[in-house]
Amino acid sequence: MSKTNSPIYKRPAELLQNLVRYNTTNPPGNERLCIEYINGLLTEASIETTLLAKTPERPNLIARLKGEGKVPPLLLYGHVDVVTTEGQKWQQPPFEANIVDGFLWGRGALDMKSGVAMILAAFLKAKVERAALPGDVIFCAVADEEARGDYGSRFLVNEHAGLFKGVKYAFGEFGGFNMSMGGKRMYPIMVAEKQCCWMKVSFHGRGGHGSMPVHHQAMAKLARTLGLLDQKQLPYHLTPAVRLMLTSIADALGGVTGLVIRTLTIPLLAGAIIGALGERGNIFAPLLHNTISPTILKASDKINVIPSEVSIGLDGRLLPGFTPKDMENEMHTLLGSDYDLEVLEYDPGPSAPDMGLFDTLGAVIKESDPQGIPVPYVMSGVTDARFFTKLGIQTYGFTPLQLPDDFSFIGTIHAADERVPVDALEFGVQAIFKALQNFH
Repeated sequence: MSKTNSPIYKRPAELLQNLVRYNTTNPPGNERLCIEYINGLLTEASIETTLLAKTPERPNLIARLKGEGKVPPLLLYGHVDVVTTEGQKWQQPPFEANIVDGFLWGRGALDMKSGVAMILAAFLKAKVERAALPGDVIFCAVADEEARGDYGSRFLVNEHAGLFKGVKYAFGEFGGFNMSMGGKRMYPIMVAEKQCCWMKVSFHGRGGHGSMPVHHQAMAKLARTLGLLDQKQLPYHLTPAVRLMLTSIADALGGVTGLVIRTLTIPLLAGAIIGALGERGNIFAPLLHNTISPTILKASDKINVIPSEVSIGLDGRLLPGFTPKDMENEMHTLLGSDYDLEVLEYDPGPSAPDMGLFDTLGAVIKESDPQGIPVPYVMSGVTDARFFTKLGIQTYGFTPLQLPDDFSFIGTIHAADERVPVDALEFGVQAIFKALQNFH
């Protein structure tokens, strides 16, 4: 059988091209055609599927392979929606999925249609080749991850939790790709992530006509707050998950570089080390503090009216184990109390990860790349893992890619010219397939 006529699971690049060519920019998402394409591939392979939707244009798909029943089911999930390309200048059209110079270009090539393509290919391979699976394997393609998950994973967890009964572990984004550190090839596997704590802070004061300036009122209070948030940071915290990440990296690196990373576990020295690390320090800084980023400003609707109330939207991110009350207390210490605080959204997560499957995934990485060093990773952002954790499911970021040493995964997602090496996709499919045969 020629490669052209071989099953689609043996052609992951073509599979990814087909996924990228569906414009699932969120908003509005419109994931239906993409999900229907995936559904067609599964039904052609005689796999029973279920489509569940809060609204017809935004369905989610679930399919299941029977295993030997020796261990709890394993969940594989990924989202098919993507972020906007508006205002970006691309070298290749973002929804044509052109292959140029060994790279497949397009929105979602990394986040995360490549992940969906790889787990779907491994899932189909397991079915067609009748792989021995220790337990059932559930495949789930979801909508709406790039927004709030209301039509995707949040909806499934809240309305259809029974479909995931007994699941202990899951593979999702974001991890399993290699990055160079200290001359060594690390493969960070996400085991934990920070928690969303979105807030609104309002300031009050005397308003009036724009021709009669007022001072030390609402706008001035807002300006002072923005200045403090720009110049200061919330207190240092070393959580168990981050300690595990830093010590694992330090042990793997050894020598002076390892000592530098280990120094991040010392509160009095961490700030200076992060500064000395430059851009690389940006990876570690958010993992040692609860963080606040001002994102929305609301004041007067008219240029000639001085507002008596102004507000800022704050994207707060809490470390594992912390709560909105902790954020409120830390903000009070930094900013004082001359404001009203409202928590708009909070998605709690576990205080510490379940590492029960990490060694198995690490062994898969080392078998796939003998020079690779798997390390646990804590993500400063959030994924759909925050919803599945409500069901007691530990997600591992495990969509492996072997990338060129000079390629920046993190710097390429959500950016113009998002792309993935074609050869990396086959690496990922084989790694995931190995993991499906060895999970416990």
